[in-house]
Amino acid sequence: MRARWFLAAATLSVLSLLAPASAQDCPRGTMDSRYCDRDGDLVADAPADPKQWLNPATLIFAYTPVEDPEVYRRAWDPFLRHMEKLTGKKVVFFPVGSNAAQIEAMRAARLHVAGFATGSTPLAVNCAGFVPLATMATAKGEFGYEMEIITQADSPIRRIEDIRGRTLAFTDPNSTSGFKAPSALLRAEFNMVAGKDFRTAFSGKHDNSIIGVVNKDYEAAAIANSVMQRMIERKVVDPARLRTVYKSQTFPTTAYGHVYNLHPDLAKKVREAFLTFDWAGTELLREFGKSDPPREKFVPITYKQHWEVVRKIDEASGVSYKCR
Repeated sequence: MRARWFLAAATLSVLSLLAPASAQDCPRGTMDSRYCDRDGDLVADAPADPKQWLNPATLIFAYTPVEDPEVYRRAWDPFLRHMEKLTGKKVVFFPVGSNAAQIEAMRAARLHVAGFATGSTPLAVNCAGFVPLATMATAKGEFGYEMEIITQADSPIRRIEDIRGRTLAFTDPNSTSGFKAPSALLRAEFNMVAGKDFRTAFSGKHDNSIIGVVNKDYEAAAIANSVMQRMIERKVVDPARLRTVYKSQTFPTTAYGHVYNLHPDLAKKVREAFLTFDWAGTELLREFGKSDPPREKFVPITYKQHWEVVRKIDEASGVSYKCR
């Protein structure tokens, strides 16, 4: 309830700051008309008018929709306290129920700092003014995950082609590993089209798809293997009950950043919070260190460089970043 109050208060305090850039003569690429991109980095510039800068008393942080929000609330707490010290602001964790709700919250300036899932990041950038600045990596700075198509260990599905005439579960239409990548793969490499060559279902989340396969609710599912690995480590699922029939190239992981019109000084402090946080001995390390590979620190990234492969998949799939 308290977090909801902060979101409502933030909404009321920034309505006057949402002056769109549509009247400006500025380049913006595929972004919504309220944004400008004069430096060509493919993300929204901070408003030129200081009156439009957002400097809230409380920063609202949201992590991408997950299987158990309370687990992640505890995991993120040390980092949020670190951000409080650097910014001088109170920082509140707010769980979101869907990718769409998270994007809409940032677009309406109710959400200031967030982690967006790989596939949702382009829409967040183009429609909500999200500015990616960091991602999780190993101690050596390596990051990424793969899309896997999984089925039951005793399933007759042993190759991608065996999915013909069966049901394949996706997660969300905005998910790279849960929808866009497998759709493009099946169509381009195997000439298999959803609704024609196989039936589809949408589970809403990667964990739902994984558990659905284990419980035989779905014959197969396209998932992010980083989520599956964490669920295996927490003993939510038994890996002996699953089989992988396809594994993709590596994709970037969740993008962390802030809304474009955050006060520039505050935005610098948010960036500093990510890049100076010491993971040693924290709940964040205990949770994300279970991933394969383990995630042990934040490293800087750019949307223009690191999301190029995702944008290419979107383009090949006919995905539009048009904002509703």
